[in-house]
Amino acid sequence: MDLNILITHPELLLLVLAPLFFLCILLEWYLGTRANKLPESAKYAPMEVACNFCLAAMHQLTDILAGLFIAKLYLMVFDWKLLDIQMGIGSFIALMIAQDFCYYWFHRASHRVRWMWAAHVVHHSSENMNFSTAFRQSLLYPLAGMWLFWLPLVVIGFDPNWVVFVVLLNLGLQFFVHTQAIKSLGPLELIFNTPSHHRVHHGRNPQYIDKNYAGVLIIWDKLFNTFEPENDTVIYGITKPVNSFNPIIVSFAEWRDMFKEVTMAGLTLKQRLAVLLSPPAQVDAKPNSHTENLNHLEEEQSQTR
Repeated sequence: MDLNILITHPELLLLVLAPLFFLCILLEWYLGTRANKLPESAKYAPMEVACNFCLAAMHQLTDILAGLFIAKLYLMVFDWKLLDIQMGIGSFIALMIAQDFCYYWFHRASHRVRWMWAAHVVHHSSENMNFSTAFRQSLLYPLAGMWLFWLPLVVIGFDPNWVVFVVLLNLGLQFFVHTQAIKSLGPLELIFNTPSHHRVHHGRNPQYIDKNYAGVLIIWDKLFNTFEPENDTVIYGITKPVNSFNPIIVSFAEWRDMFKEVTMAGLTLKQRLAVLLSPPAQVDAKPNSHTENLNHLEEEQSQTR
């Protein structure tokens, strides 16, 4: 396919990569199910795989619909660009690095801000790790604000079509780190995000929670002190399991819980904002702890009046 077509219509990139994705899934399924060379948590459970593909389809649909608005917004912002950047090999590499840096902060925020976690938790809610896990995406990323993290790239002066293309390329490359079939990539582990690094990211072991946010380059985690090597066996999933293969439940469970808490009677505006913006770990570790903390704060305020 002509590169210009992909730049003009970047949403086609993942469709172009789809045959490679499915070939990898087939090979991994053979290694895990037929050859029995992978751990139990790498095997393909039919109900979960069906859920993963449904989540991917829902995500793609909302991305396309939201993209109609976001594309217009990016073009408006592009009129205010700081630099007139002409795309070539050098500027493409610079955009890849800059976007990966922005992705690191998007991903970190998605783990540290509950509003964003409500969308991102969909990706982490599986207790297995295989290539199909990469398809486990949320239809509510546009609402959570993912697109905001690419705006600085447009303001700098990178063409919006190229920005969206590189965002999707980054996400496409991340497909390949969702596997247990590859133990280590040797020297590449020093610079790039690898299956080993990303397995850590999907772990609910205490030492692995909120680690290894990298998209393509692991250097950001090493620079900002969020890197953790894979030492202990990874236990996959989240500390507040969804326990469902229904894609609707998986997509909306955390939003439901969050809105239930934020609409509780008797909370101040500050407490309601805390429900939406505080780190999700406060909720996941003990489902009622966040509400109890808010009630405790409310009691303290009442006593001081």
